Amino acid sequence: MKLVDELYEMYRNKLTGDEEDIDMLAFAFLEEMSQEDLLALIQDMDKQELYDLMGLYLIESLKGKFAQEEYGQHRTHTFYPRNIH
Repeated sequence: MKLVDELYEMYRNKLTGDEEDIDMLAFAFLEEMSQEDLLALIQDMDKQELYDLMGLYLIESLKGKFAQEEYGQHRTHTFYPRNIH
């Protein structure tokens, strides 16, 4: 994605690249963007970039939901055997 390349080039010599720096950069960027700006970026994405974006969003959101559920209560893991042929 062009945006990622541009951010990387601007900050690659200014940040260490650790998770904390990347989080800070991403949130600082998002803080400056309006909803219209973000929608314009999404509109410019090709199909693969859009799939990657939505995939990452779904994965991280589901991880959060499952982690929240397990934090709030102990779940019993039920195993349902399936015959896959």
